Amino acid sequence: MSAQRDEAPGCPPGVYVHPLGLCESDRVGAGTRIWAFAHVMEGSVVGRDCNVCDHAFVETGAVVGDRVTLKNGVAVWDRVTIADDVFVGPFAVFTNDLNPRAAFKKDATQFLPTTVGPGATIGANATIVCGHVVGENAFVGAGATVVDDVAPYALVVGTPAVRVGWACACGQRLPEDLLVCACGRAYEAQAGERGGLRLIDGGR
Repeated sequence: MSAQRDEAPGCPPGVYVHPLGLCESDRVGAGTRIWAFAHVMEGSVVGRDCNVCDHAFVETGAVVGDRVTLKNGVAVWDRVTIADDVFVGPFAVFTNDLNPRAAFKKDATQFLPTTVGPGATIGANATIVCGHVVGENAFVGAGATVVDDVAPYALVVGTPAVRVGWACACGQRLPEDLLVCACGRAYEAQAGERGGLRLIDGGR
């Protein structure tokens, strides 16, 4: 695998772009791979060691952290910020406009931001409605529709998405009574339903 193909002059050194991929941003970190039919626009930011899979799209104004996986068909729009170590499953949907009309154009200042915290997982075909925060290491189940903030480490499913449990940083579901994972990590609940969990023991 070559580090960079000659036909992608906008991409920095150390970025792999598939011959059928398109990278127009000069703010892509080394070790990132951009696969066939993926498009990273000028003015977007993509961190180091990311995997931008087939047919993914990163729009001008979007920010993607380090070691992020954007699976096939994911579109990351302007004012969407994805932190480090996030997994976004195939065909997951982000939005940035609550009331779009084709006949009434808006500029970026009218879009609502969306933030996905470090280590979070967005399941396949999930929809994240704009204006919300998905907390650190939260887990959004496949097909869920997020219409509110998601607390750190919360496991949410359904339409609209509701919390059905807690997820460890390793991805396993936590027992509600102990909040200790088989991997050795232990947590305590923060105040209130929206407070999420806090890691108190890093485990093995």
